[in-house]
Amino acid sequence: MVNSDYVHGYSDRERSRLHDQAGTLEGLLHHDTVYPPGSRVLEAGCGVGAQTFILARNSPGAHIISIDISTDSIGRARTLSSSEGIDQVEFLAADIFNLPFPPDSFDHIFVCFVLEHLENPVESLTALKTRLKAGGTLTVIEGDHGSAFFHPPSEEASKAIRCLIDLQELSGGDAMIGRRLYPLLKSAGFDQVMVSPRMVYVDASMPQLVDGFIRKTFTAMVEGVGAQAISSGLVDVAAWQKGIRDLYSAAEPGGTFCYTFFKAVAKK
Repeated sequence: MVNSDYVHGYSDRERSRLHDQAGTLEGLLHHDTVYPPGSRVLEAGCGVGAQTFILARNSPGAHIISIDISTDSIGRARTLSSSEGIDQVEFLAADIFNLPFPPDSFDHIFVCFVLEHLENPVESLTALKTRLKAGGTLTVIEGDHGSAFFHPPSEEASKAIRCLIDLQELSGGDAMIGRRLYPLLKSAGFDQVMVSPRMVYVDASMPQLVDGFIRKTFTAMVEGVGAQAISSGLVDVAAWQKGIRDLYSAAEPGGTFCYTFFKAVAKK
């Protein structure tokens, strides 16, 4: 089943974070995702469309159908798409496990930051595979919160990250799923699976990444689950507050931050 307890929530702040994240990581994650003119592409789990607009810009001749289980997110994505003049994307509210498309409907399928929130990622990949044409490709991008390293070191900051990992596990997801992409795709029956790590390293010589990734993407994501972490008894208020302060310290002069995403491409 789809995990309905989206650990990050649907606040305006989270929506802004998703768009900040997409813009910050566009070059790292999407420079090699280009679909040919005339191809039909399914984006599964588009959310508010943060990744959708990058796909559309990179592949202007492709027809993209973007789906999400959240009708509110689909509405927001559709509105933003219209305001941006993007006319090659069709937005639909749909469940990955109950797709409203016949088999072999798509040349390519794109999934980004979705599997980490699902209780049964292999089943979702298997369901998507049935809608992919023979020889078509599936692209999957996921993070791995266990790959976060930073300076200055802080036990409290590490514990804050661990709280997010634990909360996601409690809701049925896996915040460290990036390292599992190859076996997951092979278990779903995909061929020619290729996984590439996409590392983000940030120090004071990269001011755009200091702000865009350390502050607005990663630390904002961890900070967003503070109320849940405290109410669940995973951490006390003082330790949580220090952990978040220490994560932000990585964005100060002398601080550094490192994180790895994983991108997989496979064929049916």
